[in-house]
Amino acid sequence: MKTSNPNPVGVETRATPFCNFPFYLPIMLAKPRINRLFAADGKCFDVAIDHGFFNEAAFLAGIENMRSAIQTVLSAGPDAVQLTVGQAPLLQSVPGKHKPALVLRTDVANVYGKTLPAFLFSRMIDDPVKQALRLDAACLCVNLFLLPEQPEVHAECIENICLLKPVADEYGMPLMVEPLVMQDNQQAGGYMVDGNIEKIMGLVRQAVELGADIIKADPCTDITEYHRVVEVAGAVPILVRGGGKASDTEIIERTVELMRQGAKGIVYGRNVIQHEKPAAMTRALMNIVHDGADTKKALSILSDN
Repeated sequence: MKTSNPNPVGVETRATPFCNFPFYLPIMLAKPRINRLFAADGKCFDVAIDHGFFNEAAFLAGIENMRSAIQTVLSAGPDAVQLTVGQAPLLQSVPGKHKPALVLRTDVANVYGKTLPAFLFSRMIDDPVKQALRLDAACLCVNLFLLPEQPEVHAECIENICLLKPVADEYGMPLMVEPLVMQDNQQAGGYMVDGNIEKIMGLVRQAVELGADIIKADPCTDITEYHRVVEVAGAVPILVRGGGKASDTEIIERTVELMRQGAKGIVYGRNVIQHEKPAAMTRALMNIVHDGADTKKALSILSDN
């Protein structure tokens, strides 16, 4: 198996220089940390394990023991792992140079439950850039929520990004903005992505206009239309969120098509950490992102590991 991450012993790595991808050159020159996030082929698979930040017991399945969960994912060599300030040391204390880059989650919110509380918030941690630097993070991640009839939360997210952007630029820290279009929680039975491509495109473009270096975006209902989302993002690379838990075939097929549509990678959480074989799923997805594996090949890797 080929992979972009040199962590697994005896695995072949790529030598393609990152500068072959002028798409990223302005970001690369201003913020060279981005080279630790994206592989030499200009693509990235970031495993999100930050779910405990949001005070939802259902999100803890598969990550009750964080040290074990992180070690399992590391064994498969993803490009990055997304963690909070409290759990990031579990990754950064791993010895050696060859481990995934740290993406630091900077905001905590209470918008994921089956019913929304009377008071909603999306609160950013204090001094996020300095905390990221101390933890040797390669990137920051911040939400841009769009919830039905909740403009205050949207406004708070915009304020967070506006506060974060100039400090991130000053210190050369890449900023990943996560535009998240949600359905009505009560009608959907909890946190559920709204796959309306028009809403996704509008919010993605707003993230670009606010200064995102990278965008972690929703999938849309019809994945064959995703090139439209990539287009409105322009020169900003799109990493697609996994959303809710899906079957193996569904998540593999979706990922294959998203990469065909022009996404530069993926950020998956529950579809990896809640899988019965999280390391095998990571390897299968890495093969799609970096080696162009089709559905049959990826499912074969998943079943063989």
